[in-house]
Amino acid sequence: MSKPSEIEALRPGYRQDLADGVDRFFEPRRTTCPWCRSGRLTTRLRTTDLLQHKPGRFVLDQCQDCRHTFQNPRLNETGLEFYYRDFYDGLGEQKMSGTLGGRTTMYRGRAESMVPHDPTPKNWLDVGTGHGHFCEAAREVLPGTAFDGLDFTDGVHLAAREGRVEHAFRGAFPELAPDLAGRYDVVSMFHYLEHSTDPDRELRAAHETVRPGGHLLIEVPDPESRYARLLGRWWLPWLQPQHLHFIPVANLRERLTALGFTVVAEQHAEAHDPVDLLAAVWLALDHTAPPEDAPWLPAAPGALRRTLRAALLIAGIPALIAGTLLDRFAVRPLSHRLRVSNAYRIVARRD
Repeated sequence: MSKPSEIEALRPGYRQDLADGVDRFFEPRRTTCPWCRSGRLTTRLRTTDLLQHKPGRFVLDQCQDCRHTFQNPRLNETGLEFYYRDFYDGLGEQKMSGTLGGRTTMYRGRAESMVPHDPTPKNWLDVGTGHGHFCEAAREVLPGTAFDGLDFTDGVHLAAREGRVEHAFRGAFPELAPDLAGRYDVVSMFHYLEHSTDPDRELRAAHETVRPGGHLLIEVPDPESRYARLLGRWWLPWLQPQHLHFIPVANLRERLTALGFTVVAEQHAEAHDPVDLLAAVWLALDHTAPPEDAPWLPAAPGALRRTLRAALLIAGIPALIAGTLLDRFAVRPLSHRLRVSNAYRIVARRD
């Protein structure tokens, strides 16, 4: 938990950032789909920042031709910096590191999905590696593989210092790809493409970086999950405003084929993370309760508001427990059959 002194130290900077409003954080609204260029768009979702509660409203549009869903208007460079700040780093670094570091079983499963296609890759680049927790767990599955990490945040250097990756590359993948051309047996992108401003450019960078005969491993949220419709704004993978693109699996398969890949595996149940109902309950409770202190608030909440927040969250504990039990024991075994898998995974071989 952040100390009050840390929050107070950051409050003047956030107050200055917000002085001119949030409209300056957005690009002009698009009138065509960024995936297929169709002009047949419709609004799929309107929401707010449900995790950090930073000010602003966000719209997801969907293309009626290819079904691609995307943030529209999209955050510009200034907006991305503002909404990412203190999320993965700064105030949010310790919380996020703890959350991501405790998912070893999931990370091992991701690494094991490559074994049928290449049981002994020599080197592996994890794009969007964050603090490198996947690479640390994957080494147990593939002890003979050298894992490198790439990320646009300083977390990748932390991963190197902690020994989770052998080489750390910080920056934009498309810009770094020419220096990494043909170097890797496997390139992975786990929940990375949805953060990118240009997913097609990222896929081209991957094609450049994977050696011929090597593999690209991608996992992204599935916008065709029934939960995306049933839970609406409370579906955690929408993750506004950080997630910019949601790619239907047919679109991704088609684009990979056009780039010179052959899709050798498509997984849905294996990529499902059983947290949808728990997360929906938590997001609704957290949204309803008075906010906890944060530097983007004008002032710290008073004692009464803190008490009300604690009381509401305590009252919601039975619902949180029920959501957890349903996620793990009722829905998870049937996730693919019910078409509620919240993610899908693609393995593609570079021809």
